[in-house]
Amino acid sequence: MASIAAVLLVLLPLLLSAAVAGATHPDGGFGFQATLTHVDAGAGYTDAQLLSRAVRRSRSRAGALQSLATAADALTAARILVQASQGEYLMSMAIGTPPRYYSAILDTGSDLIWTQCAPCMLCVDQPTPYFDPARSSSYAKLSCSSPMCNALYYPLCYQNTCVYQYFYGDSANTAGVLANETFTFGTNGTWVTVPRIAFGCGNLNAGSLFNGSGMVGFGRGPLSLVSQLGAPRFSYCLTSFMSPVPSRLYFGAYATLNSTSTSDSGPVQSTPFIINPALPTMYYLNMTGISVGGDLLPVEPWVFAINEEDGTGGVIIDSGSTITYLAQPAYDMVHEAFVAQVGLPLANVTSPDDLNTCFKWPPPPKRMVSMPELVLHFEGADMDLPLENYMLIDGGTGNLCLAMAPSDDGSIIGSFQHANFHVLYDNENSLLSFIPAPCNLMSLLT
Repeated sequence: MASIAAVLLVLLPLLLSAAVAGATHPDGGFGFQATLTHVDAGAGYTDAQLLSRAVRRSRSRAGALQSLATAADALTAARILVQASQGEYLMSMAIGTPPRYYSAILDTGSDLIWTQCAPCMLCVDQPTPYFDPARSSSYAKLSCSSPMCNALYYPLCYQNTCVYQYFYGDSANTAGVLANETFTFGTNGTWVTVPRIAFGCGNLNAGSLFNGSGMVGFGRGPLSLVSQLGAPRFSYCLTSFMSPVPSRLYFGAYATLNSTSTSDSGPVQSTPFIINPALPTMYYLNMTGISVGGDLLPVEPWVFAINEEDGTGGVIIDSGSTITYLAQPAYDMVHEAFVAQVGLPLANVTSPDDLNTCFKWPPPPKRMVSMPELVLHFEGADMDLPLENYMLIDGGTGNLCLAMAPSDDGSIIGSFQHANFHVLYDNENSLLSFIPAPCNLMSLLT
């Protein structure tokens, strides 16, 4: 393994002492706005294809995230992280001096920041040229004694240079040098330049970047962009993955819900994050129940709880998954409640990429059908989902489907469920806050 490490130079992480320079929010304080584009946007996929691709990515990601807690060692965890790296939204940014622009997959489930670098011994397709460190005056490799090097799952040292390896199966997925570089973030007049961000410069990569050119981690650990910039607040307002309108990210001083509230949106609701010692970088919530059609389902508390012995279970909110995955006992109750209250015949599930709770659609002539309300309950907050956040028409079959699926382990609240909510991650106060919002309008006006 050590001999392979000597060859597989690459990338990943971040340095804590990132000195911030650039624009500030009109009210004072560091921050910026950024555009988020769905990974399948502009690719010409039909609605049926968009749904199938999103479900397939979500299934893969859910399985990987749920395996992380029981990883036997750091190397196993590094392998799983690569499988979990599939995301749904791309964030625009620039690297180097002079800056070179690209888009990276935004991932609230990891800390890693990385891109593919020249010279590239093995790289995957991406829409922009590979980053060339030789053409940037601000590039600097990190030493093996760097705190960020030691924060890697599987740090390696080669000629006093910090090297990381993340594996996929039996071959390297991304490997390279951990380095410092100047990054530029923002859009529409909020551009900021930040020196000495630790990132992975990958020379050996495999897999798929889904129209991106790297990844940017927004998790709770020391390697994430959030931790490195020292502005522990960010928010996003996501449009539907089937919408051509981009989404919007707000960072630092721009991350506030004050201007989002309207007369019909209700108050801002907040629920505390909880820590899973086995996966401290992820955003876990204390989910207390689910209501369907006004009835609180009799889900036992243990179904949503983190297993203290091995770190499995629990409930994660995750921008990198599209649909929501509920632990099997909770999903079964939701399924049964919808079958009883919708009153339409169930459709047959014929493919692993199909959703599990689907009804034959359209209904018979002159048959009035009303969908039951769906509310996710958290400690101190209720997420009352609009109909379009949990029911959709499968363009391939024409069936009306619940945008949720069962999980063998924990639960994951996906982006489809919190689309058209303005969601604020406040790491300083360990709170998640949210409020309904017209995200398509916010993206166009800000």
